This record gives sequence, structure tokens and C-alpha cells, in this order.
Amino acid sequence: MEKYVLITGASSGLGKETAVKLAQDGYKVFAGVRKAEDKEALEAISHNITAVFLDVTCEESINSAFEQISQKTNSLFALVNNAGVALAGPVEYITIDILKKQFDINVFGAIRVAQKALPFMKDSDDSRIINISSMSSYGIFPFISPYCVSKRALDMFFNSLYIECKMPNLKIISIKPGVVKTPIWNKSLAECEKNLEHLCEEGKKKYEREIDFLMANAGKNNDKGLEPSDIANLILKILKEKNPKLSYNIGNDSYFARALSVFPQRIVNFLVKYGLKKRIG
Repeated sequence: MEKYVLITGASSGLGKETAVKLAQDGYKVFAGVRKAEDKEALEAISHNITAVFLDVTCEESINSAFEQISQKTNSLFALVNNAGVALAGPVEYITIDILKKQFDINVFGAIRVAQKALPFMKDSDDSRIINISSMSSYGIFPFISPYCVSKRALDMFFNSLYIECKMPNLKIISIKPGVVKTPIWNKSLAECEKNLEHLCEEGKKKYEREIDFLMANAGKNNDKGLEPSDIANLILKILKEKNPKLSYNIGNDSYFARALSVFPQRIVNFLVKYGLKKRIG
């Protein structure tokens, strides 16, 4: 029996790698993209990939994508909520518009797509939603609080869905990777540079060293950490497991973040502030 999987944010990086990996394993993949060239490139890789234009912040785009999906199937085996962005800035000066954008993509976007996907899963004996969360969901990374909070909210919303949903065969899984070598860092750097340009002069002066460190560190993340294939392999494993766990950590830094998060907040705060001070110099 053919199994259909929808992946959001599949134009590049982790999403693209996952689409290709699942297609190679025989899954029928709907890959969410935003550009015609990305659609052509993905569909050229495998006949098992159908690219659909999907902007998770736009109801009209989501509705159109599901209309295309319904022309091929009325049943989805899995949804992989991968689309996301990482926005940053000091809480003292960050604008509400930046926070809204962060949540609109990482949280509300995932919820919008899931609400449309659930009717396609209701008749399945075994369906699942996999959310690409982050080690940042443990909430201990300064100056990227919008991203941290969005990933924590993503986990909490979907855990509530798991408890509330009257679909006993639906499984909802959170993957919390450490740093992954993906284009999200370049995209996020561009977003952050644009946002920080609008930071008031007082804020720029007060947090100059921290902002410089943040930008430099984000740039390094393009070339260090987990490979996108590591996450894609884990997603494939989860799809094949009869009873997957509700949450998966992957990467040493993710396990460290989880371990650190269980300490009293005062201790966590001290260690994070001390570590940041030592790294900035």
C-alpha cells in the first residue's frame, strides 16, 4: 500500500534531504516549496516526489496545496513540519513584529498545516506528525529567545493535540536536533541583519559585542554539526517504527541541553551567563 508523506520547507537543507530519502525508500512525498525552480529540481530527482507550492504563513497557499494533494490521495500517512526560521535579538529591544513573524512561521504555520492534514489522517490505522523542534526548546540560549520560545511552544501545542485528539492511532513526535548544517543559518543571518539594522542606537551600543558574537557563531553553524542526512535517517526510522517515542534528541549538544535543563533555573542561568562571558571574552 502506498504511503503519502507531506514535508513542509522542502526546498533545501533538511527538508529536501528528507524528501529525497523517503522517496528513495518508496514513500510518495509531497514536498512543500515556494519557488518554481525548487519544484522542478525536486521532481527531477525522483518520480516519487510531487512538489507543491506551500507557504505555511498563508491560508490560501495551504488550501491550494491540499487541493493538489487531494487530487492524488485522500489519505496521508505522515506530516513532517520542517518549515522554520531562527530570529534573534536582545529581549530588551526586540520588536513585537519580529516575535509575531517568528511565531507565524514556526508555530502557527505548523498548526495551520496540521489542521488541514488531520482530515486526511482520520481513516488511517497508523498516522503520525513529526515536528522538527530543536535543542533550543529547552530555553537556555541567550539572544535567540524568539527561536527558543517558538520551539517550546511548538512542542507544547502538539503535545496538547496528542492528548486531546480523538484519533487513537495518531502519533505525534518531536525531534530536537542539535546544530545542523543547513541553509537555515544563512537565511536567518540575513533576517537578523535586517532586523538588527532597525535596533535603536542605544541597543546596538549596549549589546555590540554580544551581537557580533551571535552573528559570527551563526555563520559557523553552516559548516559544523549534524548532517541533514542524520535527521532524514532518523525521520525514516520513526516512520518505520511501530511505536516511536514522543521525543528524540539527536546530537551531543542536544543531549547536553536536555541534561542542563533539569538543573534549578538559578544554576542554569549562572552557567549560561558564565559560558557566554567566557566565549565573548
